[in-house]
Amino acid sequence: MSQYYRPIAQTDPHRPAGAMTLAGGWTWFDRVEVLSREAPPRLIPAADLPDGARARLCAPREAIAGMAMDAPRLMGILNITPDSFSDGGAHFAPDAAQAHARAMAEAGADIIDVGGESTRPGADEIAPDEEQRRTAPVIAAMRAAGLRTPISIDTRKRTVAQAAVAAGADLVNDVSGFTFDETLAGYCAEAGLPVCAMHTQGNPQTMQRDPRYGDVVLDVYDFLADRVAALVAAGIPRARIVVDPGIGFGKTQAHNLALLARLSVFHGLGCAVLLGASRKRFIGDIGAAAPGAARVHGSIAVALAGVAQGVQILRVHDVGETRSALNLWQAVEAGGGAR
Repeated sequence: MSQYYRPIAQTDPHRPAGAMTLAGGWTWFDRVEVLSREAPPRLIPAADLPDGARARLCAPREAIAGMAMDAPRLMGILNITPDSFSDGGAHFAPDAAQAHARAMAEAGADIIDVGGESTRPGADEIAPDEEQRRTAPVIAAMRAAGLRTPISIDTRKRTVAQAAVAAGADLVNDVSGFTFDETLAGYCAEAGLPVCAMHTQGNPQTMQRDPRYGDVVLDVYDFLADRVAALVAAGIPRARIVVDPGIGFGKTQAHNLALLARLSVFHGLGCAVLLGASRKRFIGDIGAAAPGAARVHGSIAVALAGVAQGVQILRVHDVGETRSALNLWQAVEAGGGAR
């Protein structure tokens, strides 16, 4: 019977003796929820974890693209597209894109995620040369202007990634989990690049047409475990792999909420975890907020819930607002140790 181990992440200043630090970060756990497809969930003491599971949950995560994983990091979204779901067209012009990148860096972004192809539900695939034309020159201009913040390229395509890296990108973020272009993982291995592998069901054209799962948490975990194994086999060390459960990609509101409730299970993959829920539709639906920036408050609430489960990277549209909330959250947590 396959078992999955979800650490019950805590940040309370009263930490019991014997509690374990989760992924070398800011949360601890002394209990674990055991999940399986054959039996109801049950709790066990952390001390009863199998050795391999304990090692994967507790090992400190190595730096990714120069970012230490011992504190939450913000990935600012730069969509150079006319049709992204939230900010399509806002930064499509090169000057606007560069200005927004600078603003996000100044507001506290730890990395800028540049994308030239919308992957919103129903979006059409664009040609690699068009995607490259949108992204590589902007990245090159950002570097020429002196931007030192790490940059990731959000693409499913090798040629786009190659051009972006040549222009100054540091990480490849693939929403297909490196299943769209079978040559992309090999290129990332050869180039020594860190990567982020996301889960999606289907493709942007089909993913929201009645998505179904046997058990969404375990199905997504198995997909990501398979992709991590494939990336390692391609020559990318586990320490350079980030995993993303893909909130909103081939998932209903119920699926999204189930994943968010048990996010900490993904630390069992032994990789840094990224959460990208910013401005997603379920936030507007639950929070009664209109599309776009009106969803910032709900987005921050979800982001902080992720940080409380030890998520290392938050992919967000609203960098300044999220940084402010995160600073306050961290100050409150630190203040708990005062006497």
